[in-house]
Amino acid sequence: MRIAKLLEKLNPDVVALQEIDENSTWAGSFDQLEFLRGVRRFSSRRLGINNRRTGLLKLNYGNAILSKHRSRSGKTSRLAKNVWVKKVFYLPRSMCMGGVFRSSTCTCTTDRVRTGFARVEQVMTYLNRKQPLRRAHWAVPPIVCGDFNNPSHTADATASLFRYFSQRGHYSLHPRRGRTFPSPLPQRTLDFIFLPPGCVEVYCLVVRSMLSDHRPVMVECKLP
Repeated sequence: MRIAKLLEKLNPDVVALQEIDENSTWAGSFDQLEFLRGVRRFSSRRLGINNRRTGLLKLNYGNAILSKHRSRSGKTSRLAKNVWVKKVFYLPRSMCMGGVFRSSTCTCTTDRVRTGFARVEQVMTYLNRKQPLRRAHWAVPPIVCGDFNNPSHTADATASLFRYFSQRGHYSLHPRRGRTFPSPLPQRTLDFIFLPPGCVEVYCLVVRSMLSDHRPVMVECKLP
């Protein structure tokens, strides 16, 4: 309910959620995404399941999008073979102002640099394959956001992804200032939003909140 109240205060059009539970036993066996959709009356919800385990101890979670606009089914690309590891890239389609824009959410946790770069390469390959096929139907290229678990200023997977977006599409990285982790006394910025060209009048804020171990990032911008 506290997350719902925060969404009410911020009043976003689109919400990207990482590692949200569908009906996991440890989280109360209820659909968290549907609860938030109903409380805030979002028009659509899309959940990309990263891990699904049934039985006595259910463990079903993934990344998701809540939107005030109509949306269509998305594509989930797992960035790790280990079902216990939370790494996924989810790319649904949202309808907005007569056009289509892509808002993707991902979780890229990794404990090894080589593994991190490999997963970033998977994201790049996926986008390279999809853009020529879908570009005519997109108002803007995909908006990519999520928990990257790497600070952008170091030579890591997040920095590599930022260079890719900068070189291929002149994306901008947000937040430019402000730290997101850990939420009580944040020391690092691990959560980012990559905005494609065409997004203008950008305003970014790291929201002061301790509802998770990461602070949420909010971006306001105008689309073509």
